[in-house]
Amino acid sequence: MDICSMMRGVALAVGLGAQLCAVGGTPREVTFLSTSDSHYRQTDHRLGHHNDLIRATIEEMNRVTSLAWPEKLGGGRMARPRGVVALGDLIDDGDLRLNGRNISAEQHQLFRADFGLDGSDGLLKFPAFEGWGNHDGPPEGKEKNGFSSQGEIRKRNLVRKAKGLISNLSANGLHYSWDWADVHFVQLNLYPADKQRAGVHYSPVWHDPQGALTFLKQDLAARVGLSGRPVVLMSHCGFDTDWWTKDDWKDVYDAARDYNIVLYLYGHSGTGVRTWAPEGGVKQWDCINDGQTDKGFFVIQLTDSRLRAAMRVKTGLKVTKNPDGSFHHEWSGGWAWKWLVDKPLVPPAKTGQ
Repeated sequence: MDICSMMRGVALAVGLGAQLCAVGGTPREVTFLSTSDSHYRQTDHRLGHHNDLIRATIEEMNRVTSLAWPEKLGGGRMARPRGVVALGDLIDDGDLRLNGRNISAEQHQLFRADFGLDGSDGLLKFPAFEGWGNHDGPPEGKEKNGFSSQGEIRKRNLVRKAKGLISNLSANGLHYSWDWADVHFVQLNLYPADKQRAGVHYSPVWHDPQGALTFLKQDLAARVGLSGRPVVLMSHCGFDTDWWTKDDWKDVYDAARDYNIVLYLYGHSGTGVRTWAPEGGVKQWDCINDGQTDKGFFVIQLTDSRLRAAMRVKTGLKVTKNPDGSFHHEWSGGWAWKWLVDKPLVPPAKTGQ
Protein backbone atom coordinates (compact mmCIF):
# COMPACT_ATOMS: atom_id res chain seq x y z
CA MET A 1 0.00 0.00 0.00
CA ASP A 2 1.42 3.43 -0.95
CA ILE A 3 1.61 6.31 1.51
CA CYS A 4 -1.30 8.17 -0.13
CA SER A 5 -3.58 5.19 0.39
CA MET A 6 -2.38 4.80 3.97
CA MET A 7 -3.01 8.47 4.77
CA ARG A 8 -6.45 8.42 3.19
CA GLY A 9 -7.29 5.36 5.26
CA VAL A 10 -6.25 7.12 8.47
CA ALA A 11 -8.32 10.17 7.52
CA LEU A 12 -11.39 8.08 6.80
CA ALA A 13 -10.95 6.27 10.09
CA VAL A 14 -11.19 9.56 12.00
CA GLY A 15 -14.15 10.72 9.94
CA LEU A 16 -12.47 13.38 7.80
CA GLY A 17 -13.11 11.78 4.42
CA ALA A 18 -9.96 13.52 3.22
CA GLN A 19 -7.99 13.20 0.05
CA LEU A 20 -4.62 13.97 1.59
CA CYS A 21 -2.57 13.41 -1.54
CA ALA A 22 -2.66 15.09 -4.88
CA VAL A 23 -5.54 14.42 -7.21
CA GLY A 24 -5.57 10.92 -8.64
CA GLY A 25 -3.37 9.48 -5.91
CA THR A 26 -0.21 11.11 -7.29
CA PRO A 27 2.29 11.63 -4.47
CA ARG A 28 2.29 15.24 -3.31
CA GLU A 29 5.27 17.34 -4.39
CA VAL A 30 4.75 21.07 -3.88
CA THR A 31 7.86 23.22 -4.02
CA PHE A 32 7.64 27.01 -3.86
CA LEU A 33 9.71 30.04 -2.88
CA SER A 34 8.96 32.68 -0.28
CA THR A 35 10.37 36.13 0.35
CA SER A 36 9.34 39.41 1.94
CA ASP A 37 10.27 43.05 2.41
CA SER A 38 11.84 43.88 -0.93
CA HIS A 39 11.48 47.62 -0.16
CA TYR A 40 12.22 48.82 -3.68
CA ARG A 41 13.51 52.40 -3.82
CA GLN A 42 13.86 54.76 -6.74
CA THR A 43 17.36 54.64 -8.19
CA ASP A 44 18.30 58.13 -6.95
CA HIS A 45 16.98 57.71 -3.40
CA ARG A 46 18.98 59.98 -1.09
CA LEU A 47 20.00 57.04 1.10
CA GLY A 48 20.79 54.70 -1.78
CA HIS A 49 18.98 51.52 -2.74
CA HIS A 50 19.48 47.75 -2.86
CA ASN A 51 17.60 47.01 -6.08
CA ASP A 52 20.67 45.33 -7.58
CA LEU A 53 20.77 42.91 -4.63
CA ILE A 54 17.08 42.13 -5.12
CA ARG A 55 17.70 41.33 -8.78
CA ALA A 56 20.59 39.06 -7.78
CA THR A 57 18.20 37.22 -5.47
CA ILE A 58 15.65 36.78 -8.25
CA GLU A 59 18.33 35.47 -10.59
CA GLU A 60 19.24 32.89 -7.92
CA MET A 61 15.55 31.99 -7.63
CA ASN A 62 15.55 31.34 -11.38
CA ARG A 63 18.49 28.95 -10.92
CA VAL A 64 16.91 26.98 -8.08
CA THR A 65 16.31 23.83 -10.14
CA SER A 66 20.06 23.52 -10.55
CA LEU A 67 20.53 23.53 -6.76
CA ALA A 68 20.43 20.62 -4.32
CA TRP A 69 18.84 20.51 -0.91
CA PRO A 70 21.35 20.75 1.97
CA GLU A 71 22.69 17.36 3.00
CA LYS A 72 21.23 17.86 6.49
CA LEU A 73 17.81 17.90 4.80
CA GLY A 74 18.50 14.79 2.77
CA GLY A 75 20.00 16.33 -0.38
CA GLY A 76 18.52 15.78 -3.81
CA ARG A 77 17.86 18.16 -6.66
CA MET A 78 15.22 20.83 -6.05
CA ALA A 79 12.01 20.55 -8.04
CA ARG A 80 10.73 23.39 -10.19
CA PRO A 81 8.92 25.91 -7.94
CA ARG A 82 5.25 26.44 -8.61
CA GLY A 83 5.53 30.11 -7.72
CA VAL A 84 6.94 32.76 -5.39
CA VAL A 85 5.02 34.36 -2.53
CA ALA A 86 6.05 37.93 -1.65
CA LEU A 87 4.88 38.88 1.82
CA GLY A 88 4.53 42.64 1.76
CA ASP A 89 6.57 45.82 1.97
CA LEU A 90 7.04 45.49 -1.75
CA ILE A 91 8.13 49.13 -1.94
CA ASP A 92 9.63 51.53 0.58
CA ASP A 93 7.37 54.57 0.19
CA GLY A 94 3.71 53.74 -0.32
CA ASP A 95 2.34 57.26 -0.81
CA LEU A 96 5.05 59.74 -1.75
CA ARG A 97 5.53 62.47 -4.33
CA LEU A 98 8.78 64.46 -4.57
CA ASN A 99 9.57 67.33 -6.92
CA GLY A 100 6.67 66.44 -9.18
CA ARG A 101 7.63 62.75 -9.37
CA ASN A 102 5.35 60.02 -8.09
CA ILE A 103 7.95 58.09 -6.14
CA SER A 104 5.55 55.30 -5.14
CA ALA A 105 4.66 54.60 -8.78
CA GLU A 106 8.36 54.52 -9.73
CA GLN A 107 9.16 52.08 -6.94
CA HIS A 108 6.22 49.84 -7.82
CA GLN A 109 7.29 49.77 -11.46
CA LEU A 110 10.66 48.40 -10.31
CA PHE A 111 8.83 45.68 -8.37
CA ARG A 112 6.67 44.74 -11.36
CA ALA A 113 9.63 44.67 -13.76
CA ASP A 114 11.54 42.23 -11.55
CA PHE A 115 8.76 40.04 -10.10
CA GLY A 116 6.36 40.11 -13.05
CA LEU A 117 3.08 38.29 -12.54
CA ASP A 118 2.88 34.95 -14.33
CA GLY A 119 6.53 34.02 -14.89
CA SER A 120 6.67 35.34 -18.45
CA ASP A 121 6.57 39.11 -18.00
CA GLY A 122 9.42 39.95 -15.61
CA LEU A 123 12.88 38.92 -14.50
CA LEU A 124 11.36 36.19 -12.30
CA LYS A 125 10.59 33.00 -14.24
CA PHE A 126 7.83 31.77 -11.91
CA PRO A 127 4.40 33.21 -11.04
CA ALA A 128 4.38 35.79 -8.24
CA PHE A 129 1.76 36.01 -5.46
CA GLU A 130 2.23 39.22 -3.50
CA GLY A 131 0.46 40.87 -0.61
CA TRP A 132 0.82 44.34 0.85
CA GLY A 133 2.64 45.44 4.00
CA ASN A 134 2.73 48.55 6.16
CA HIS A 135 5.11 50.34 3.75
CA ASP A 136 2.91 49.78 0.71
CA GLY A 137 0.46 52.58 1.34
CA PRO A 138 -3.11 53.08 2.55
CA PRO A 139 -6.28 51.53 1.13
CA GLU A 140 -7.14 52.50 -2.41
CA GLY A 141 -8.94 55.85 -2.44
CA LYS A 142 -7.19 57.10 0.69
CA GLU A 143 -3.82 57.78 -0.92
CA LYS A 144 -2.79 61.45 -1.25
CA ASN A 145 -0.50 61.33 -4.26
CA GLY A 146 -2.37 59.60 -7.06
CA PHE A 147 -0.95 56.06 -6.88
CA SER A 148 -2.17 53.03 -4.93
CA SER A 149 -0.17 49.84 -4.41
CA GLN A 150 -3.34 48.16 -3.20
CA GLY A 151 -5.07 49.27 -6.38
CA GLU A 152 -2.32 47.57 -8.35
CA ILE A 153 -2.78 44.38 -6.31
CA ARG A 154 -6.50 44.44 -7.14
CA LYS A 155 -5.73 44.73 -10.86
CA ARG A 156 -3.12 42.00 -10.71
CA ASN A 157 -5.48 39.71 -8.78
CA LEU A 158 -8.06 40.00 -11.54
CA VAL A 159 -5.40 38.90 -14.02
CA ARG A 160 -4.38 36.03 -11.74
CA LYS A 161 -8.00 34.91 -11.49
CA ALA A 162 -8.46 35.09 -15.27
CA LYS A 163 -5.30 33.04 -15.82
CA GLY A 164 -6.35 30.41 -13.27
CA LEU A 165 -3.44 31.18 -10.95
CA ILE A 166 -5.82 31.77 -8.03
CA SER A 167 -9.26 30.31 -7.36
CA ASN A 168 -10.88 32.52 -4.72
CA LEU A 169 -10.80 36.30 -4.42
CA SER A 170 -12.32 38.44 -1.68
CA ALA A 171 -15.12 40.85 -2.52
CA ASN A 172 -12.73 43.78 -2.11
CA GLY A 173 -10.26 42.15 -4.53
CA LEU A 174 -7.36 42.04 -2.06
CA HIS A 175 -7.26 38.68 -0.23
CA TYR A 176 -7.06 35.48 -2.23
CA SER A 177 -6.42 31.75 -2.18
CA TRP A 178 -5.37 28.95 -4.49
CA ASP A 179 -4.37 25.29 -4.54
CA TRP A 180 -1.14 23.65 -5.55
CA ALA A 181 -1.93 19.93 -5.76
CA ASP A 182 -4.07 19.36 -2.63
CA VAL A 183 -2.34 22.08 -0.57
CA HIS A 184 -4.44 25.20 0.04
CA PHE A 185 -2.71 28.61 0.21
CA VAL A 186 -4.27 31.80 1.60
CA GLN A 187 -2.77 35.28 1.06
CA LEU A 188 -4.01 37.51 3.91
CA ASN A 189 -1.94 40.63 3.23
CA LEU A 190 -1.12 42.91 6.20
CA TYR A 191 -2.48 40.66 8.97
CA PRO A 192 -5.61 38.49 9.34
CA ALA A 193 -8.03 40.70 11.21
CA ASP A 194 -11.06 42.57 9.92
CA LYS A 195 -10.11 45.98 11.28
CA GLN A 196 -7.58 47.49 13.63
CA ARG A 197 -8.50 46.82 17.25
CA ALA A 198 -9.36 49.82 19.43
CA GLY A 199 -6.48 51.12 21.52
CA VAL A 200 -3.71 50.29 19.04
CA HIS A 201 -1.53 53.38 18.63
CA TYR A 202 -0.76 53.15 14.91
CA SER A 203 -2.40 54.67 11.87
CA PRO A 204 -5.86 53.09 11.54
CA VAL A 205 -5.80 54.03 7.85
CA TRP A 206 -2.47 52.56 6.75
CA HIS A 207 -2.85 49.58 9.10
CA ASP A 208 -6.37 48.59 8.07
CA PRO A 209 -6.45 44.80 7.38
CA GLN A 210 -9.73 45.22 5.45
CA GLY A 211 -11.69 42.09 6.25
CA ALA A 212 -8.89 39.52 6.04
CA LEU A 213 -10.19 37.43 8.96
CA THR A 214 -13.71 37.14 7.53
CA PHE A 215 -12.23 36.13 4.18
CA LEU A 216 -10.14 33.46 5.90
CA LYS A 217 -13.13 32.00 7.71
CA GLN A 218 -15.29 31.91 4.60
CA ASP A 219 -12.49 30.61 2.39
CA LEU A 220 -11.53 27.73 4.70
CA ALA A 221 -15.15 26.69 5.16
CA ALA A 222 -15.90 26.75 1.42
CA ARG A 223 -12.57 25.60 -0.03
CA VAL A 224 -11.20 23.18 2.59
CA GLY A 225 -14.11 22.15 4.80
CA LEU A 226 -13.68 18.75 6.48
CA SER A 227 -11.18 17.50 3.90
CA GLY A 228 -8.17 17.67 6.22
CA ARG A 229 -6.10 19.06 3.34
CA PRO A 230 -2.88 20.89 4.28
CA VAL A 231 -3.24 24.67 4.55
CA VAL A 232 -0.52 27.33 4.30
CA LEU A 233 -1.39 30.79 5.65
CA MET A 234 0.59 33.94 4.97
CA SER A 235 0.60 37.61 5.89
CA HIS A 236 3.06 40.46 6.20
CA CYS A 237 3.00 40.55 10.02
CA GLY A 238 3.44 37.61 12.32
CA PHE A 239 2.87 36.83 15.98
CA ASP A 240 5.49 39.32 17.16
CA THR A 241 3.92 42.57 15.94
CA ASP A 242 2.26 44.82 18.50
CA TRP A 243 -0.40 46.46 16.31
CA TRP A 244 -1.71 42.96 15.59
CA THR A 245 -2.53 42.16 19.22
CA LYS A 246 -2.69 38.95 21.23
CA ASP A 247 -6.48 39.05 21.07
CA ASP A 248 -6.24 39.26 17.26
CA TRP A 249 -3.83 36.34 17.23
CA LYS A 250 -6.23 34.26 19.31
CA ASP A 251 -9.05 35.12 16.91
CA VAL A 252 -7.16 33.83 13.88
CA TYR A 253 -6.06 30.70 15.74
CA ASP A 254 -9.65 29.98 16.73
CA ALA A 255 -10.81 30.60 13.15
CA ALA A 256 -8.33 28.07 11.74
CA ARG A 257 -7.76 25.55 14.53
CA ASP A 258 -10.15 22.97 13.05
CA TYR A 259 -8.07 22.90 9.86
CA ASN A 260 -4.76 21.26 9.05
CA ILE A 261 -2.50 24.34 9.24
CA VAL A 262 0.94 23.07 8.25
CA LEU A 263 2.74 26.41 7.90
CA TYR A 264 2.37 30.13 8.63
CA LEU A 265 4.59 32.46 6.59
CA TYR A 266 5.23 36.09 7.46
CA GLY A 267 7.76 38.88 7.02
CA HIS A 268 8.19 42.33 8.57
CA SER A 269 10.27 41.59 11.65
CA GLY A 270 13.34 39.67 10.51
CA THR A 271 14.22 36.08 9.74
CA GLY A 272 13.85 32.84 11.64
CA VAL A 273 11.75 29.77 12.32
CA ARG A 274 9.52 29.09 15.31
CA THR A 275 6.41 27.36 16.53
CA TRP A 276 3.48 29.28 17.96
CA ALA A 277 0.13 28.84 19.64
CA PRO A 278 -1.80 31.23 21.86
CA GLU A 279 -2.07 30.55 25.57
CA GLY A 280 -4.14 27.40 25.93
CA GLY A 281 -3.71 26.41 22.27
CA VAL A 282 -3.04 22.69 21.88
CA LYS A 283 -1.58 22.54 18.39
CA GLN A 284 1.57 24.57 17.71
CA TRP A 285 1.77 26.14 14.25
CA ASP A 286 5.07 25.95 12.38
CA CYS A 287 6.09 29.46 11.33
CA ILE A 288 8.72 30.88 8.99
CA ASN A 289 9.63 34.53 9.47
CA ASP A 290 10.85 35.36 6.00
CA GLY A 291 13.96 37.41 5.32
CA GLN A 292 14.36 40.52 3.19
CA THR A 293 14.60 39.88 -0.55
CA ASP A 294 17.94 41.67 -0.84
CA LYS A 295 19.37 39.05 1.53
CA GLY A 296 17.77 35.90 0.08
CA PHE A 297 14.69 33.69 0.00
CA PHE A 298 13.25 30.46 1.37
CA VAL A 299 12.77 27.27 -0.61
CA ILE A 300 9.88 25.23 0.81
CA GLN A 301 8.73 21.72 -0.11
CA LEU A 302 5.62 19.83 0.99
CA THR A 303 5.34 16.12 0.25
CA ASP A 304 2.89 13.50 1.51
CA SER A 305 4.86 13.04 4.71
CA ARG A 306 7.31 15.90 5.03
CA LEU A 307 7.84 19.66 5.23
CA ARG A 308 11.33 20.84 4.52
CA ALA A 309 12.58 24.36 4.02
CA ALA A 310 15.82 26.31 3.92
CA MET A 311 16.81 29.91 3.35
CA ARG A 312 19.14 30.62 0.46
CA VAL A 313 21.13 33.51 1.86
CA LYS A 314 23.88 35.76 0.51
CA THR A 315 27.27 35.39 2.19
CA GLY A 316 29.81 38.15 2.60
CA LEU A 317 27.16 40.86 2.35
CA LYS A 318 28.31 44.07 4.05
CA VAL A 319 26.36 47.29 4.51
CA THR A 320 28.23 50.44 5.48
CA LYS A 321 26.94 53.94 6.14
CA ASN A 322 28.51 56.82 4.26
CA PRO A 323 29.18 60.25 5.83
CA ASP A 324 26.14 61.70 4.04
CA GLY A 325 23.85 59.10 5.66
CA SER A 326 23.48 56.94 2.55
CA PHE A 327 24.26 53.23 2.56
CA HIS A 328 26.80 51.30 0.55
CA HIS A 329 26.42 47.56 -0.14
CA GLU A 330 29.25 45.15 -0.84
CA TRP A 331 28.70 41.49 -1.67
CA SER A 332 31.17 38.78 -2.56
CA GLY A 333 28.68 36.90 -4.74
CA GLY A 334 28.49 33.88 -2.43
CA TRP A 335 25.44 31.90 -1.32
CA ALA A 336 24.80 29.48 1.55
CA TRP A 337 21.93 27.69 3.32
CA LYS A 338 20.51 28.81 6.67
CA TRP A 339 17.42 28.23 8.84
CA LEU A 340 16.93 24.56 7.97
CA VAL A 341 13.50 23.05 8.67
CA ASP A 342 12.59 19.36 8.53
CA LYS A 343 9.20 18.34 9.93
CA PRO A 344 6.95 15.30 9.46
CA LEU A 345 3.53 15.91 7.94
CA VAL A 346 0.80 13.66 9.23
CA PRO A 347 -3.00 13.83 9.02
CA PRO A 348 -4.59 15.68 11.95
CA ALA A 349 -5.57 13.26 14.72
CA LYS A 350 -8.96 14.93 15.00
CA THR A 351 -10.68 18.20 14.24
CA GLY A 352 -10.88 20.91 16.87
CA GLN A 353 -7.27 20.61 18.10
